[in-house]
Amino acid sequence: MRRCAGRTSKRVRLAAAFALTAMTMSLAACDAGAPDTAAVASEAASTGAGASHASVPVAAVPAAAHQAGQTRAQVYESVRQMTALGKQLFFDASLSGSGKLACASCHSPDHAFSPANALSVQLGGSDMHRTGMRAAPTLKYLQSVPAFAEHYHESDDEGDESVDAGPTGGLTWDGRVDRGADQARIPLLSSFEMGSTPAKVAAAVKAAPYADAFRTAFGEHVFDSDDATFKAVLQALETFEQTPEIFYPYTSKYDAYLAGNAQLTQAELRGLQLFNDEQKGNCASCHISQRTRDGAPPQFSDFGLIAIGVPRNRALPVNRDPHFYDLGACGPERTDLKGRAEFCGIFRTPTLRNVALKKSFFHNGIYHSLDQVVRFYAARDTNPEKFYSVSKGKVQKFDDLPQKYWANLNTDPPFDRKPGDKPVFDEAEIKDVVAFLNTLTDGYKAGGGSANSLAAK
Repeated sequence: MRRCAGRTSKRVRLAAAFALTAMTMSLAACDAGAPDTAAVASEAASTGAGASHASVPVAAVPAAAHQAGQTRAQVYESVRQMTALGKQLFFDASLSGSGKLACASCHSPDHAFSPANALSVQLGGSDMHRTGMRAAPTLKYLQSVPAFAEHYHESDDEGDESVDAGPTGGLTWDGRVDRGADQARIPLLSSFEMGSTPAKVAAAVKAAPYADAFRTAFGEHVFDSDDATFKAVLQALETFEQTPEIFYPYTSKYDAYLAGNAQLTQAELRGLQLFNDEQKGNCASCHISQRTRDGAPPQFSDFGLIAIGVPRNRALPVNRDPHFYDLGACGPERTDLKGRAEFCGIFRTPTLRNVALKKSFFHNGIYHSLDQVVRFYAARDTNPEKFYSVSKGKVQKFDDLPQKYWANLNTDPPFDRKPGDKPVFDEAEIKDVVAFLNTLTDGYKAGGGSANSLAAK
C-alpha cells in the first residue's frame, strides 16, 4: 500500500527532466549525423534547467531533428513550426469523428486546460452524447511527471533514494502512458471521446488550411500514409503542450509570494499553514508546496498513485451497473496491471496548480467545488454519512471500491480519524484552506488582472 511520505517526497525536478531530454536528443542527433542538433539539445536543456520559461519545448527537439545536418537555427525553426501546428490541431474539431469536438472542447485554455463546464465527465462520441467514466484532467504542469514506475525512488540530491515511494508517474489518471503523444492518442481514438481514427484524422489534416504548413514542418512525404500523418499529428500536439509560457508558466500569486514579490492575506497564510500541517490537512505530503532544494518551483503533486475512497458518482451512466467499478491502475482502462490487487483503487495525484479554475474534482467528477473537496478530506472518517450512501441505517463507506481492496486506502492524516472524532477542519479553517488554494491560479498580477486567454493570442 502506497503512503505519501512527507512533504519532501518525490520532488520531481525540472532539471532532471531536462537533463534526461538532453541525453535523448544528443543520441538522436548522433544517429542522424547532426552534431549541431546535439549542441542545440544541450543548450536547450541548460536553459530549461534554470528557468521555467525556456523558449523551446526541448523534448520536441529530437522529433524536429529528423533530417541529418540541421543547423541550430533550423532545429529551432522546426520546433516553432510544430508548436504552431500543434496549436491549430488542438482547436480543430474536424479531427474528431463527429466533427464537433476538439481537444480544446474538454481542455479549455481559460480553465487551465480542464473543462469549462461542470459536467462530471464530458460528452463525446460520434453523436456527442456518449460519456466515459473519468473527469477530464488539466493538461498544465505535466512536464515534470516521471514515467510510471511501480517502485519510485528519489534522486540523490532530492531525498533518500533507498525509500520506495510506491507506484508513481504517468500522464493519465491511471498512469498508463508516459509521453504526450501517447496521451493525445487516447482521446482521439476513444469511442466515447473524439471517436476518430488515424484515417479520419489524416483526411482532416490533408483538407485543412494548414496542410501546406504541415508538409513544410514534417516533410513532403508526411501524407504518403495515414499512419505517418497521424504520428505527425500526435508529435505536433505533444510539442505544443510543452510550450512553457502556456503550459507551465509558474505565474500564480503563490509563485510571486515564494519569490518575495507578493504578500499573502492572513486567511491565505492560515490556509497555507493548515495545508502543510502534518497533523491537520497534511495536504503537502502529496501536494508538495515548497521549492525543491535546488530552487525549482513546487509542482503541488508528488505524482504518486493513491487510494482515498472517493464516493461513487451515481450520476455516471457506467455506474448504473452495480457490479462495475473503476479501479484505476488495475483497470478497466489500464490493462497491464489487471489482476494485481495492490494497484486497485489507486489514481495519480493531480497537481493543485489552477485547481480553483476547475469545476469538477476527483477522477469521477463527484464534487463540483473546492469547498466540497476540502470538506471530504476534513470529515471522510469522522462523518462518513455526509459523503456516502446510507442503507438500513448503515453508512456504505467506500462504496466505489470493493472491500477486498480496502487495504490500499490511505490512512495518513487527515484520514486517521474515526466516527465521533472532531473533523480535521472547522468551518473557518475550510474557508482558509480554500483561500490558499485560490493563490495557485496562474496569471496573477499585482493590483489585479490575469493573463490573456490563449484563444485570443
